[in-house]
Amino acid sequence: MNIRSLTRGDGVVIGAAVLLFIASFLDLYSIDGAPDGLDLPSLWGSGPVVLSVVLAGLIAAALVVVARSQPQPRKVAGLELGQLGAAFALFAAWSALGNIFDPAGGVDNIGDSSDGPSAGTGLILALIATVVMAAAALATPLVPALRGALLPAPRPAQPQPYGGQPQGGYGYPGAGAQSPYGGQPGPQPGSPYPGQPQQAHQTPAPGQAQPAADFSPFWFAVPVPRPLFAEDGSPTPIAELAPGTWYLAVEQRGPALVAQTQDGRRGVLQDTSGIQRG
Repeated sequence: MNIRSLTRGDGVVIGAAVLLFIASFLDLYSIDGAPDGLDLPSLWGSGPVVLSVVLAGLIAAALVVVARSQPQPRKVAGLELGQLGAAFALFAAWSALGNIFDPAGGVDNIGDSSDGPSAGTGLILALIATVVMAAAALATPLVPALRGALLPAPRPAQPQPYGGQPQGGYGYPGAGAQSPYGGQPGPQPGSPYPGQPQQAHQTPAPGQAQPAADFSPFWFAVPVPRPLFAEDGSPTPIAELAPGTWYLAVEQRGPALVAQTQDGRRGVLQDTSGIQRG
């Protein structure tokens, strides 16, 4: 998984999951006047709490993070993984709230006495963790600050000319030796012109927009996930550009850019606002 595709909201979800896991080993109950040597159970000592709070919260965090790493949204029972993760987080927070009000699960209502144990440290921290997790999962698609990349994209040393590939692999233009910006690579076998790559002399397909005469290919990164549309104008995205990964802009069509993905596909990035140039 590319961790640079994670957003700040995903980082909050991961932090809440870590807090929930730590809380699961702390006390489930708190009993006033209990002796110091009394061994109180942790959250793992209660089946309902484990299933409805601990495991539900951890599953929620896993679904949210996995959904972010997918190039295309995947669905389970008609819901995208991110939406399913948010639903699990809400369920875990609701269950934790119920256990805070009645940690003994009705046992304290037996007989005439209504006295019973109160919520322990672990249960209180679990409620805080699940509430934060649910809030982050729901708010990330809506709040621009949470949609920003969790880790900043490393700046490349220099972009390569059109048709060139970095030695370190696509998506990491800073690896390996780079050609001077705007420079041309050496002659290639089969190239009709010395000093020019073959791809530079391909004729555009009929009806395809001509690239700008003064355009120089460059690397760029997007601040938030953005769809990449087909060059034929189809409204269905062919891929999604993820923050933290460098892509190569090969053409400019008005305000839009033609970008190339890791698997070699080309598409049109319509929203170029806030992109980071290499």
